[in-house]
Amino acid sequence: MKIGLGCDHNAFEMKERLKEYIQVLGHEVYDYGCADSCSEVDYPEVAFQVAGDIKERKLDRGILVCGTGIGVAIAAGKVPGIRAALCHDTYSAERAQKSNNAQILTMGAKVIGIEPAKQIVKVYLESEFPGGNSARKVQQITDKEQEFLKGASSLV
Repeated sequence: MKIGLGCDHNAFEMKERLKEYIQVLGHEVYDYGCADSCSEVDYPEVAFQVAGDIKERKLDRGILVCGTGIGVAIAAGKVPGIRAALCHDTYSAERAQKSNNAQILTMGAKVIGIEPAKQIVKVYLESEFPGGNSARKVQQITDKEQEFLKGASSLV
C-alpha cells in the first residue's frame, strides 16, 4: 500500500520511527513532514495534504501524528470524503478500518509510546473494510456530509 505519513514537531521522532517500521512491513511510505524536530510546524496543513492526496487516490491510507492525535484527526476530517480515526489501542485501530473504513489513522506522540504505536499501525494496515452492515452506516455518513456541503454552498 501507499501510505502517507505526516506529523508536527511534537511527533517528529515517532514519525521517523514509524516510517522505518511501515517500510519493514512492506509498504511504500510518502513522508509529508515535518522535516525536522526543531522547527515548529502547524499540523493542519500536513493533515490537509495527506487527506487531499487520499481523496485524489494518490495514497491508499494515511497515518498522522501530533502531540495528542486530536488536532490532526479534526483537520483531516474536514476534507470531504475523509474519515480519520484517533486510536491509541489495537482494537480501536482494527474497528476504525473494519467498521468505519477510515482512510487515516491518527495518534498522539505524547499519549503513547513507540512500541504501542507500531502495534496499532500494524493492526490498522492489516485490517480491511468488509462492507456489509458497516457499508450502510458509512454511506449514511457520506450522504449527510454531501447534504451539508450542498447546504453550505447555497449560503455563499
